[in-house]
Amino acid sequence: MPFRLVCLLLVTFITAAPLAAKEKSAAKKKRAKRKQNPALQAIQDDPKLPRVLLIGDSISIGYTLPTRELLKGKANVHRILTNGGPTTRGVAQIDRWLGEKPWDVIHFNWGLHDLKYMGPNGKNLADPAAADSHQQVPPEEYEKNLRKLVARLKETGATLIWCSTTPVPAGAGGRVVGDAVKYNAVAAKIMQENDIAIDDLYTFAKPRLKEIQLPANVHFSKPGSKALAEQVAGAIEKTLD
Repeated sequence: MPFRLVCLLLVTFITAAPLAAKEKSAAKKKRAKRKQNPALQAIQDDPKLPRVLLIGDSISIGYTLPTRELLKGKANVHRILTNGGPTTRGVAQIDRWLGEKPWDVIHFNWGLHDLKYMGPNGKNLADPAAADSHQQVPPEEYEKNLRKLVARLKETGATLIWCSTTPVPAGAGGRVVGDAVKYNAVAAKIMQENDIAIDDLYTFAKPRLKEIQLPANVHFSKPGSKALAEQVAGAIEKTLD
């Protein structure tokens, strides 16, 4: 092969490789941006309105946008830009989630990730009946963590609203029907001791689960999330009034 042709091919390869890598990276970023849940994107504050923060897991992610819409013109409704997970994650991340700006109202929940069962090697949603499975955060540890979180949240000076954990339906893998009641009882005791209002989303959802919750699943349908949002927005609006 002529030397000039070899040089030309080499230059073409050297030029094309970084360009291809750059295009691949740009496409990956574009896909990530396109797939990002709008509920997990930061919002711009209206300085004339109070600031509200939602803390919770995927149930709260589902009701974030409709809650924001219901309180449009009344409050800046933010949420943590992630799934709040169990109380262990909350204890580790709460300072970062709260940030440096003041909050007027904080509506918060932990529970469904605490009560779920884990298996060996971190297996998620393990069979609760298996001898080698365990709850991710047992009730005793849940209480200790929640007390730490409440103490930290009180330091913000915001009006606090505890949101009770929604029901676990029959057939939902990795969780036990009735455990939400046990964890809610632990949380209710802490909230009463600290004079914190309770948004009882459990009691609201329980009689209408067939209409608003997915079958054998702790998550809710889109209309179901809108129904939860009406309850959440109402609890928040009471504090704003």
